Amino acid sequence: MRTVLNILNFVLGGFATTLGWLLATAVSVVLIVTWPLTRSCWEITKLSFVPFGNEAIHVDELNPAERNSVMNAGGTFLNILWLVLFGWWLCLTHIFAGIAQCVTIIGIPVGIANFKIAGIALWPVGRRVVPVEVARAAREANARGRFQ
Repeated sequence: MRTVLNILNFVLGGFATTLGWLLATAVSVVLIVTWPLTRSCWEITKLSFVPFGNEAIHVDELNPAERNSVMNAGGTFLNILWLVLFGWWLCLTHIFAGIAQCVTIIGIPVGIANFKIAGIALWPVGRRVVPVEVARAAREANARGRFQ
């Protein structure tokens, strides 16, 4: 089912959002100051291309033992830079694609996936795209660790 939904996403506008992410990745490589954003940009490009079966999860949830307040502060600064340079127009792209996909009855699940990615597009630094099963296992392990 995931494969069918990913193909449907690509046909109903996912290629346009993925091209937007690829453009943002290329620009972040060209502008030397934005090199730290390139990894996050590439991660969300993968999510935009194949949204079903993958999930964006924060690195602190994947590796809670490696939490670092200095890195989190740097990530916040990079997220603000990202929002100003790329985030707002990528978010709008996903919102418009999601609306267009929801107009077609068959595209509603794909549109909902685009709305989720739109939120991630505003604040992507520190997120990694992993399979849904890995994200679920990481969240369960974190929950067990907090409540034991």
